[in-house]
Amino acid sequence: MALDLTGITQTVENLIPWDEIRIASPASGPPVFDPETGLYVWPEQHVLYEGRGAVQPAGTAAEVVSIPGTNLPWIPETRSKYRLLTPLAAPVAEKDQLVTVIAIHQGGDLALLGRQWRTQDPGGAATMGVVRVTAIDQVQQTREAP
Repeated sequence: MALDLTGITQTVENLIPWDEIRIASPASGPPVFDPETGLYVWPEQHVLYEGRGAVQPAGTAAEVVSIPGTNLPWIPETRSKYRLLTPLAAPVAEKDQLVTVIAIHQGGDLALLGRQWRTQDPGGAATMGVVRVTAIDQVQQTREAP
């Protein structure tokens, strides 16, 4: 006899203060010149999901990794450990997709707006999962004013 988690899934989903998030593939190709604006613009991202989601710290401190730079032998870069929660009905995020918080719930943290994270691995799957958990890393210096 299989265990039916439908009721538990709904209860857990009702407890989470969901924000609205977007999961998209990074734009492919170089920027293209727009003669109307006189600016170079990136190609449109392919949006895979737009809907309920929650971004939370993963509960561990950020770690510093060394990334080669052009002027230095290395540049200290933090790896910000976060996790993305989405309903099980949402599509599974693949590695290296971009997650953006586009709207927050009533009373939520305004600092989430405009930030982006990159998925570290495909979204988790489990035999007894009630929400999908995806490891994400904050993309540094991408924040724009909302």
